[in-house]
Amino acid sequence: MDKKRILLYTLAFAAFAILVYMQFRTWRHFDWATFWKESGNLGRPPHIFHLFHAVALIYVAYFMRALRWKIFLRPVRPKASTWKLVGPTMIGFTGLALLGRPGELIRPYLIARKEKLTFSSQLAVWAVERIFDIGAFTILLVLAAFFATAPKRLAYHRSFQEAWLIFLALSVGLIIGALAVSRSGEALASWVERRFAHLASGLGHRIALRIREFRGGLDTIHNAWSFAMLAVVSVAMWATIAVAYKEVTHSYHNEDLEIPQSQVLLLMGSSMVGSVIQLPGVGGGSQLATIAALEHIFDVPKELAASCGIMLWLVTFVGVIPIGLLLAHREQLSLRKLSAESHQKEEEAVSPPAG
Repeated sequence: MDKKRILLYTLAFAAFAILVYMQFRTWRHFDWATFWKESGNLGRPPHIFHLFHAVALIYVAYFMRALRWKIFLRPVRPKASTWKLVGPTMIGFTGLALLGRPGELIRPYLIARKEKLTFSSQLAVWAVERIFDIGAFTILLVLAAFFATAPKRLAYHRSFQEAWLIFLALSVGLIIGALAVSRSGEALASWVERRFAHLASGLGHRIALRIREFRGGLDTIHNAWSFAMLAVVSVAMWATIAVAYKEVTHSYHNEDLEIPQSQVLLLMGSSMVGSVIQLPGVGGGSQLATIAALEHIFDVPKELAASCGIMLWLVTFVGVIPIGLLLAHREQLSLRKLSAESHQKEEEAVSPPAG
């Protein structure tokens, strides 16, 4: 394990420990009997059927991710198969769930190998994919914040609207930045390379390379029809995930967790923010952020909030692991080896030229 990865793990663990301590202070009178009772009910009908439905929806979302990547590949691999991309997609997310952030690059690395493309080209697609994710989720948030009636009943609705406007501004900024890179990416990369050439570790070269890669990723959107398809698939995917969240909360058959669909987006947002702090195999930030949102925004009792927060994480994030491991075993792939190889390829790509 390199020094950079050790530092990232240390920082993530420290942040996670602080969050756990803060949560523990508020749970001094936590009723474990209630927690286990609420969680145990999920293993019986009809509760478990809602959980199965939620897992199935999450798997549909993985298929949509593969379909979206196929659209990205159309200019260079017009005959790419969505079904053949499902395997690398699920294996990649399994690596992310088990290894944490070091597993993030497994998916673009596997797709590059399967489609016989350069790793840097798929890293570029991966970067552009993030913009579509943020944009699609922002669209759903804005629709819920300003047009749905359920969120307006929340005590913090005005504050949420302000936060969502900030999120919208961020999305618009990313789009404007992407357009600028698309039109003048090479000129910008050359300027950055010259401007920061004197800094250590080839920083100018690294940044310039990322700009060129990102521009190459934008080139995969070769016409307005492709953009429209990518946008529709992205919004549909995040809407599917939102329904999966709703199915998990509804599985408890508890009035405190009967959260309207438009409000469920708040849980998704809190989970996404919390996932920035993630430890290999155990997550951490995602669960705590979701539990805090349930308890403080939706006034769910802490025992029920803890059970639901953990179950949401298991269904939406960990649920891919069994199928992902099965697919990796069938192809005789080691997740740790794939992670190491992908990071080595990344380092080779960003290393400054000799001399």
